[in-house]
Amino acid sequence: MKINIVERKIMWGDLDSLGIVFYPRFYEWMDAAGHLFFEAVGLALSEMWRDRKILFGLAETSCRYLRPGRYHQEIRIATRLDGMDQKTALLNHLISDGATGALLVEGLEKRICLDVSQPDHFRAIPIPDDMAAVLKEAMKNQESGHFS
Repeated sequence: MKINIVERKIMWGDLDSLGIVFYPRFYEWMDAAGHLFFEAVGLALSEMWRDRKILFGLAETSCRYLRPGRYHQEIRIATRLDGMDQKTALLNHLISDGATGALLVEGLEKRICLDVSQPDHFRAIPIPDDMAAVLKEAMKNQESGHFS
């Protein structure tokens, strides 16, 4: 099963004036968890950028907030690949309380494969066959697993 788990503790700098997680932090954590997911399946984005001038940029993001995150709370971010097409990969993130498992946030990232060889002119490209095979295998390996 290819579900990548990241655990962290909510710190003081993550909070807003009400003492709950400032919403952009969830996007920051999901972005990091997305990069770590790609790394866990063998597609380190830093290496793809350096060696092949390819990145998976964000085309769409969303969050559904269910419960607030609070100071010093241990959280768990579970990430899996929920789908892909010729140029995009859809990552699903569940952020939950590390102690109780209560779901705090459901998040989504639609990442698009980009040729970044010309920094002033990124362009969407089909996911190369070798990368697509790795991603398809990651989806196949999670079908029998539980995502929570």
